[in-house]
Amino acid sequence: MSTLLNLESVSIELSGNRIVDQLSLSLAPGDIGCLLGPSGCGKTTLLRAIAGFNPVSSGKISLHNIVVSSNSMQLATEKRNIGMMFQDFSLFPHLTVEQNIRFGIEDWSQSEQEQRVKELLLRIDLNGYQKRYPHELSGGQQQRIALARALAPRPQLMLLDEPFSSLDAELREILAHDVRHLLKEENITALLVTHDQQEAFAMADKAGVMYSGQLLQWETPYELYHEPTHELVADFIGRGVLLQGEVKEHKLHSAFGVIEHDDIKKHPNMQVNFLVRPDDIVLNKNSAMKAIVVGKGFRGSHYLYTLELSDTSRVLAVGPSHQPLNDGATVGIDVDFDHLVVFDASLCELPD
Repeated sequence: MSTLLNLESVSIELSGNRIVDQLSLSLAPGDIGCLLGPSGCGKTTLLRAIAGFNPVSSGKISLHNIVVSSNSMQLATEKRNIGMMFQDFSLFPHLTVEQNIRFGIEDWSQSEQEQRVKELLLRIDLNGYQKRYPHELSGGQQQRIALARALAPRPQLMLLDEPFSSLDAELREILAHDVRHLLKEENITALLVTHDQQEAFAMADKAGVMYSGQLLQWETPYELYHEPTHELVADFIGRGVLLQGEVKEHKLHSAFGVIEHDDIKKHPNMQVNFLVRPDDIVLNKNSAMKAIVVGKGFRGSHYLYTLELSDTSRVLAVGPSHQPLNDGATVGIDVDFDHLVVFDASLCELPD
C-alpha cells in the first residue's frame, strides 16, 4: 500500500532534551491521522518537524517516498507543499475573507484565484462572505476561513495543531465533522494533534497515543478504544479505570468475583490489571453484586456514576437521567465485557 507520509524511527532533540523518541508512523494518501496525548508528550514538536520547522536528530521523514528530513538534510518548509492550521487562526485582520483565502495562491492567474475562492466558500458554507473582515465573523466562521486559506493551494498534506481548542465543545464537534468532510472532498491527507478524544474519533482514520515522546499505539480509533495494547493507552482513552486482579486457571479473580472470558484463556497465571469502562458495568437492582454510589455527573440524557466496590476500588457506570441515584445509595451491578483487556501487573507503569 502506498504512503504519503512516512516517519521512520524519528527522534527530535531540542536544547539537549529528547522530545520525540524513535517514533514511526505512516499515512496513506487521503487518510486523516490523529495524535493524542497529554501536554508535553511531544505532539506539537513532531508536527513542527514534519512541517520543517524543527530538525530531526535521527530517523527520517518522507513525503511520497522522498526524504524531506533526516540528520543530514532538511528540505525547506516552503518546498514541502504542506498546509498548516494552528490554535491561533492567524487570519490577517486588515484583509477581507476573499483576500485571506487568496494569500497562498497569489501566483495563480486571476481567474484561477476567483474560481478557487468561490469553490472553497461554497464548501465551507460561507458563500457571500467574501468582502467581510475577520472581526465580523464568529469563532467558528474564522476557523472555517483559516481552513479554506490553508487548503487553497491544494497541499499534499495538512497539519492541524489543536485547531478547535479555543471553541466551545458543541462547536468543536460540529467543526470536526465538517473539516473531515472537507478534507475528504479535497482528497487531502492530514495529521491532527489534539488532546480531545471525541474530536480525534470524529475525524481520524488512524489515531495514536503519545507519551513521553513515544508513540504507544497507532491503529484505527475503534482498535485504539477496544483493543489497547499498552496500559497507558487504556488509561488515557475513554473513561475507563484499571483494576487489579489475578488470573488462575484461565479465570479472572477480582472484586467482581470470578470472571470467565475467552480473552483470559491466552494469559498464564499471574497478577494483572484489567480495563473496566462505563459500558462494561450494567446497573441491575436484582443483582447480588453490590456497589455504593460515591459520585455522579449529569450528562443530559444520562448520569455518569462513580461506584465503589467491596474492595474500595472504583469504577464508572452509566444510568438514565430520569431515574437518578443518590450519593451513598447501594446499587446492584452486573459486568458484561465485550472485550476484556488485561495487562501483566508487573509491567504496568501508570502515571500518578
